[in-house]
Amino acid sequence: MNTEKLKVHFTDNYLITPTNPITVNLIGAGGTGSKVLTALMEINHSLIELEHAGLQVRLWDDDIVTNANLGRQRFAESETGLYKSVALVNRANRFSGTNWKAETVKFEKDSLGRIPEEARATIYITCVDNVQARFGVAKILKEVSNHRHHRDEPKYWLDFGNSQHTGQVLLSTIGNIRQPNSEKYETVASLPMITEEFGELLKQSEQEDDTPSCSLAEALEKQDLFINSSLTQMGCSLLWSLFRYGMTPYRGFFHNLKDFRTHPIKVA
Repeated sequence: MNTEKLKVHFTDNYLITPTNPITVNLIGAGGTGSKVLTALMEINHSLIELEHAGLQVRLWDDDIVTNANLGRQRFAESETGLYKSVALVNRANRFSGTNWKAETVKFEKDSLGRIPEEARATIYITCVDNVQARFGVAKILKEVSNHRHHRDEPKYWLDFGNSQHTGQVLLSTIGNIRQPNSEKYETVASLPMITEEFGELLKQSEQEDDTPSCSLAEALEKQDLFINSSLTQMGCSLLWSLFRYGMTPYRGFFHNLKDFRTHPIKVA
């Protein structure tokens, strides 16, 4: 009897037994990014309790906190006027005793085509609200992956994206991740980038969407109150499973909060 093996992706070994905290570039500190940072605090604390080196996070966003951000994003009235990245990282560090970093610039190449100085990390998480930014990140990831033999060798990209009631989270590998020999599973070394697999869909979705809003009431017309937090919990659960179980048969999901449906995306 020919039974097909389950396809899985085994986590890169460096994430499981690192000598130093795993470097994470979190790109975007808005509706989703501000909540992902909270989830990363929980993952970091849990990893350290399990005698793992934990995470070292760098949060990128050039945006300032406004009144429109209060309520749906993780900001207090007293933080209006501050950079989002600075407000969130200061709070995370005070809460957890970490030494995470804030960048008050966009994660993008400068006018001379140079990548940011602190662009290297092991894991990249994007919570950006436009398609152009994703393609920009993909280009930088391809560039940094050409310079391997480095402690912060790029391994994974986790992308969060949403419209009013729906969204998706997708995990990609940056290059091939060496897989162990397995009799039980069919191992998958490479998970395609969202910009390669769904590039045309992303471009289409941007044409249908419009710019961010200047009030919370307007923002709620465009994004449901809980779509960001719903995606955050499920997406960060995927990241946690990479650390906790060392493997995953899934690399993301499509999520519809209006009718409470979620469709998992298998690794192959």
